[in-house]
Amino acid sequence: MLPVVASLTDPIVQFAVDVVDKLGLPGIFALMVAESACIPIPSEATMLFAGFNVSEGHYSLLAVVAVGTAANVVGSWIAYGIGYYGRIDILEKHGRKLHIKPSHLEWADRWFQRHGDATVFFTRMLPVIRTFISLPAGVARMPFWRFTVFTVAGCLPWVFLLAFIGKQVGVFAAAALVIRA
Repeated sequence: MLPVVASLTDPIVQFAVDVVDKLGLPGIFALMVAESACIPIPSEATMLFAGFNVSEGHYSLLAVVAVGTAANVVGSWIAYGIGYYGRIDILEKHGRKLHIKPSHLEWADRWFQRHGDATVFFTRMLPVIRTFISLPAGVARMPFWRFTVFTVAGCLPWVFLLAFIGKQVGVFAAAALVIRA
């Protein structure tokens, strides 16, 4: 099973590495927007390689984290908007075809009223789930600016941690080359 998953993800990871390598900070921004807008480009590949580039002096850690976080917010706004505006056109009109009842939407609304802040904040630090939480937040009509604040607060540590790990790996790799020589 693991080799099958690796064979599926390797081209996506290589694509992310190539985009960051060729386009730099704008490439990081584009990939992270796409990832947060529910397009399966792993932030792990993007930000780890961005951090590696920090270790080589291409960018500062602050610049990489700022670009990654800003891109996450923009992509999350796109997914939130799809959930928010798609609710009426898709879910309320055609939800029964998707086995979504009005009671399901009411439950989601209540959940996000009570737990939306924590849900958005904590899920921003969980692989896979972090990408898709904007859709239900939009569907539940979580207040936009509250959604944005908790998105920033949750994305920042995730993006920083990945970039920092990538930087440390780059530093370690460079040190290993020096020791070998």
